[in-house]
Amino acid sequence: MRAVLRAMVAKGYGALARLRNGLAVTFLLAGVAAAEPVTVVALGDSLTAGYGLADASQGLVPQLEAWLKARGHDVVVQNAGVSGDTTAGGLARIGWALGPEADALIVTLGGNDLLRGIDPAASRQNLDGILKEAAARNLPVLLVAMKAPGNFGPEYKAAFDAMYGDLAAQYGTVLADDFFAGLRAAGADPADPASLAAFMQVDGLHPNPEGVRLIVEGLGPKVEELLAQVKG
Repeated sequence: MRAVLRAMVAKGYGALARLRNGLAVTFLLAGVAAAEPVTVVALGDSLTAGYGLADASQGLVPQLEAWLKARGHDVVVQNAGVSGDTTAGGLARIGWALGPEADALIVTLGGNDLLRGIDPAASRQNLDGILKEAAARNLPVLLVAMKAPGNFGPEYKAAFDAMYGDLAAQYGTVLADDFFAGLRAAGADPADPASLAAFMQVDGLHPNPEGVRLIVEGLGPKVEELLAQVKG
């Protein structure tokens, strides 16, 4: 009889042990999931890709990720920048640029549309398609605006500059109203090549490492707003 009781008790302890171990694994996996970094996809052109920089770590994406981590954010920023890309190119590849691990999206497109004088109505439509795809995936977005120069005329500039704010309001995205805000804060004016010389590569179009650093300082707080939406 005692042997039977001991067997029953042992069986009970075995079941409890299995339950305890199962719960431990569950909590461990939950902890691992909770510890996963936030993944932000940076969709853009050469300004995002890091064109012309000798060291990849000097580019916008690595410097932005380092800036965020220095402020305590557990984040991975994926570089989905393609040199020469327009808003149309961004729209064409948004579907596969956003992998299943994506938690948020940064859109920095429009610079090459300006260089080619593309109709702002077409650029707006392309950006709308990108934001629509992000909304379908419930991804928060930071939309980074470019400022049109005046050489295409006041109507072109007004239409181009307005599309970012209009689309941000329509889709409820975070808006950075000037990609080069960090350079302006340092006293540089994108419309004045002489004032930009210290922060740009020899082509006058792409920032050097110091220029990227200043751009990151300008964009960083907006990216933190984006991360707050992810965590919220």
